[in-house]
Amino acid sequence: MTRLAPLSLGEVDAETRRMITNAENLMGFVPNDALVMARNPGLTKAMWGLVAAVYGPGQVDSGLKRLVGEAASKAAGCFYCSAHAAHGAREQGVAKEKIDAVWSFEDSPLFSDPERAAINLAMKAGVVPNETTDEDFDRLRLHFSEDEIVEIVSVIAMFGFLNRWNTTLGTALEPVPLASVAGLTE
Repeated sequence: MTRLAPLSLGEVDAETRRMITNAENLMGFVPNDALVMARNPGLTKAMWGLVAAVYGPGQVDSGLKRLVGEAASKAAGCFYCSAHAAHGAREQGVAKEKIDAVWSFEDSPLFSDPERAAINLAMKAGVVPNETTDEDFDRLRLHFSEDEIVEIVSVIAMFGFLNRWNTTLGTALEPVPLASVAGLTE
């Protein structure tokens, strides 16, 4: 149950409305968490900047970034963010079978060693207390540069905020990502 009602687009200022419309264009729907966050336009602006920096052009594959977000969110127990990240992964061309197999990433033949290293870190960093070890970073370094590791950790950290935001507020999941995780879309 949603603890704070999302604002309508008509209730937000022009700059916030522009950011939310950009999010809708990228995601294919208006995210309820952004409409709740719009109660604090400065927070919306900061979050939009963070999302743009994390998901913007980089060296790490966009689909892998979404899988990392999904894994961190699953580990944190945030269904809202996990569904959003799974939907985003599908939008980035990641096969549904691979998204569905995130929990079994270590044993699934669907994942490469670099993907396993990144998802491993996301799963361990998504829980509280954080379970990452030096060995997890040694494993990452076999496949990723330090700049790429910064990209991977930035996804995990962004979802750390969003996981807490959405589970605390009980943000209602929108129909598009719900259909995506329910297997109702092709």
